[in-house]
Amino acid sequence: MIEFKRKHVINIIFNHVQFHPTIKIKYMRMKRILGMGNALVDVVTMIDNDKLLEKFNLPKGSMQLVNTERSEIIMSGTKQFKRTFTSGGSAANTIYGLAMLGTYTGFIGSVGRDETGDFFENEMKLAGVNTLLLRRNNPTGTAVALITPDSERTFATCLGAAVELNAEDLHPELFRDYDILYLEGYLINNFTLVESACRMAKENDLTIALDLASYNVVEAYRKEFSSIVNEYVDVLFANESEAKAFTGLPPLKALESLTGIAEVIIFKMGADGSWIKSGKDIIKIAAEPVSCKDTTGAGDLYAAGFLYGFANNLNPEKCGSLGSLMAGKVIEITGARMDEKRFADIRDIISKITRE
Repeated sequence: MIEFKRKHVINIIFNHVQFHPTIKIKYMRMKRILGMGNALVDVVTMIDNDKLLEKFNLPKGSMQLVNTERSEIIMSGTKQFKRTFTSGGSAANTIYGLAMLGTYTGFIGSVGRDETGDFFENEMKLAGVNTLLLRRNNPTGTAVALITPDSERTFATCLGAAVELNAEDLHPELFRDYDILYLEGYLINNFTLVESACRMAKENDLTIALDLASYNVVEAYRKEFSSIVNEYVDVLFANESEAKAFTGLPPLKALESLTGIAEVIIFKMGADGSWIKSGKDIIKIAAEPVSCKDTTGAGDLYAAGFLYGFANNLNPEKCGSLGSLMAGKVIEITGARMDEKRFADIRDIISKITRE
């Protein structure tokens, strides 16, 4: 079971407010966000053609689960290409982004008792995230992200210790200092874990936000997703292919079909921007006009921007604009980790948007 360390949380607040002085006052009154997901280290690799994806039997644009042996084969078969290592996982990327914007954040996950697990925890802590991590004997999970020349990314994910997070590890006190629970859909293969987290969150009056994850995960677990979304979810994120996998419909018809299920529904459409349904209103948000280098983390950082606005009680249009801003900034670089200078620029832009 994860131990809750209130003193550590207080230290994180103090240190993080000092780190981002321009948002000190607003920080103290925004909603607090707890993420839960697969704690992974991303290995972002730039490959020169699609043939390698065929060689490794990886459908382009998908997330495929692989065992340790297959992961090592893929790593070895791409070692000649440029690669970078960052803490990752879908929800972890979102929580990291929120923390760098000044949001009070926590993250629940499971890593190994190894240097890779230490790397994950230290990088999250440096951003100001309250890490609520279990340590397991299996190695820390990795996600090999293969980036083709058209900037599309394909993941080969070896979950390792990440998959060992279980419902028994959760307890109500984990949720008590937060207002929003953000879940990644990749956890749905452990339905009991997701259902338990949602139930405890609701018992503590948290708003629940869910990102559906990869389209192939949605196809495999449509029934389980439907149960969680109908019963618990207030804010639902999906991209175009995930929305179609979930509803069987194109984006606008999918939005209409989900009326009354979640308070807010966001469909991320890549270069075509995003659609937001809030109540009876449907809002179109334009994508940022940027040069795309790598789409890794675009959806995760869109969610970070949107949830930052949501946590500050901004209207859906401004939330969507912040989501597009974050997604646009991250696709200009390789990988899902922007440096402090880029985040400082983003915080300045956000400050102007929130004052309008």
